Amino acid sequence: MSKETIYRVDVQFGDCDPAGIVFFPNFSRWMDAASHDYFIQCGLPPWRAMTDLPNCIGAPLLEMHTRFHTSVTYGETIEVHSSIEEWRGKVFIQNHRIMRGDTLICEGRATRALCVKQSDGRLKAVPVPEFIRAACA
Repeated sequence: MSKETIYRVDVQFGDCDPAGIVFFPNFSRWMDAASHDYFIQCGLPPWRAMTDLPNCIGAPLLEMHTRFHTSVTYGETIEVHSSIEEWRGKVFIQNHRIMRGDTLICEGRATRALCVKQSDGRLKAVPVPEFIRAACA
């Protein structure tokens, strides 16, 4: 089982559509920010500063599934609860639950690949090192 982290978001007027409901792409934006923040909260440096994995550019998104349960509006504070569901060699599955108090707003499941930049400039997926997995356990 992995650690669970919480990334807080204060919903702003500009995050909403004309009906005052959060525009759905913002949930993906917040889950992406929570994904990066997850590793920082687990005690790892930012991807670009990771000396134990030279030329690391991070973990680009390969696939995302989102299920919405209820709406959110401006003036509310929500929390993105993130954890790793599964490690699969070069990729991992990350879960996000967006909550307003005890109310589940939406759930997201993201597949990401850990990548480095090669000397020719191309990106290459690499196996997730044990030190990253251990920091998240």
